[in-house]
Amino acid sequence: MKKLLSLLLIVCLLPVFSASFAEEPKTFSVLTMRWSDMGDSFVSNPFLVQLEEEMNIKVDWQIVSSNDWGDQKPILLAGGESVLPDAVLGFQTFSEADIINNVEYFLPLEDLIEENMPNLVAAFEEMPALKAISTSADGHIYSLPSRMPKRPVACNVPVINMKWLENLNLAVPTTIEELEAVLVAFKEQDANGNGDPNDEIPFTGIGLGMDFLTPFGMTDVYGQRYLVEEDGTVKYAYTSDEYKEGLKWAHKLYKLGVIDNELFTQDQVIRDAKCDDPEVSRVGFAYAWSYDAIFRRWMNEYAVIEPIAGPDGVRYQQGDKNGLYSIKSNQLSITTACEDPALVLQWADKFYTGEASIQNFWGGLGEVTSANPDGTYTLNNPPEGISADSWYWDRSLRDFGPKYSSLAFDEKIILDPTQGDGLKVAMDENTAQYVGECFPELKYTADEYNELSFLQADIDTFVDTTRARWVTEGGIDEEWDDYVSTLYAMGLEDMNNIYFGAYARYLEAQK
Repeated sequence: MKKLLSLLLIVCLLPVFSASFAEEPKTFSVLTMRWSDMGDSFVSNPFLVQLEEEMNIKVDWQIVSSNDWGDQKPILLAGGESVLPDAVLGFQTFSEADIINNVEYFLPLEDLIEENMPNLVAAFEEMPALKAISTSADGHIYSLPSRMPKRPVACNVPVINMKWLENLNLAVPTTIEELEAVLVAFKEQDANGNGDPNDEIPFTGIGLGMDFLTPFGMTDVYGQRYLVEEDGTVKYAYTSDEYKEGLKWAHKLYKLGVIDNELFTQDQVIRDAKCDDPEVSRVGFAYAWSYDAIFRRWMNEYAVIEPIAGPDGVRYQQGDKNGLYSIKSNQLSITTACEDPALVLQWADKFYTGEASIQNFWGGLGEVTSANPDGTYTLNNPPEGISADSWYWDRSLRDFGPKYSSLAFDEKIILDPTQGDGLKVAMDENTAQYVGECFPELKYTADEYNELSFLQADIDTFVDTTRARWVTEGGIDEEWDDYVSTLYAMGLEDMNNIYFGAYARYLEAQK
């Protein structure tokens, strides 16, 4: 009997003993910068919480505000290993230049990825550009990438006021000649129907963006200054024939009075006030990320049209076939202060699935996102009084941090085509098919970063001021040769060599 009682006592106390000897969660610190109006609510994202429980870990989130980060970052880097966190999350926290200029504090990750990150290795194989954008100029991988889910392909798209076309009995323009005729009609007639033929603005924008010159093949979507030809060769955009002919056309339209005469002086506030005039719709044509964002109360009058065909009869569209801004590097770096980098990478590898990605881009399953019986995924409606975008930023890492949604998984995601992310994706219907190869965001050596900052300061300013003058005053044919010579005197050849070399490294990293 005594033996039986002893046995029962041991059985009863076993859970207590087990709990007391249970392994304590392993802790590592992750630093990330968030915008000033955001707090730390994203840490309660169900995916992040469940992942900590499953792996028996504890993430010590170190969240800094964008208001303070400009001052804090150099102090942190100057302090070195003694003050650095184990990991740094988000491309907005440390740039590639930050890492390369302080490379002694960051671990090369390529071997650790092979050993600890099967999901990411599979993603590299499926989308080689993901690995290429992660590979620094010295051949090492210092940070993990992301591919965000269900991103649109086309960037700023041509948007026209369909009601104005109807009022004037005009067809949707398809060529630069037809667009010119439509813009002139918008200027000379009472297109908005309010009885005043002089309050219409045929075209407006903020400066003359390259989107306005896309009919001429100007498709530099990321502002990298370079165009990728059909044969894969690269050239500097602002000495190209496409650029020259496009500016000559723009000057012609400016002389006709169909381009907003404040184009080069107004900011976004002034532009938006014109597009969202409370009295009447005032703008006929524009290039926009999403027409609901700038036309607001008049958005129902507008529609996305196919890209305008240029002199060669081809339709061009700025964009990225892999998804706009979807592929990012510098989403997670491991510092030399980290005692267990394998564990941090094992944690990060869990982010590289489709389900994990939608939860870290929009919000957790059952809360912000829903998994449907047919294998698709949808977004839930935000709480009353909160915009969808604010809700996503509040409940997820959103643009920041590791993630990978494959092109195949994207097909399983169903978005509302009437608002937010879904509306922008829906705009691809008329434009995505015309997107070609784009010049990617690249990585450089520390010396190249320093030289580029010096070269671009003068070159970019000269290009911008010359463009404004040529559009408003003309003279491009007479001044072109001197313009090109001046650019080379400023160091354009050196800048070209840096970009061409970085692009060659990028292509090599995909092999």
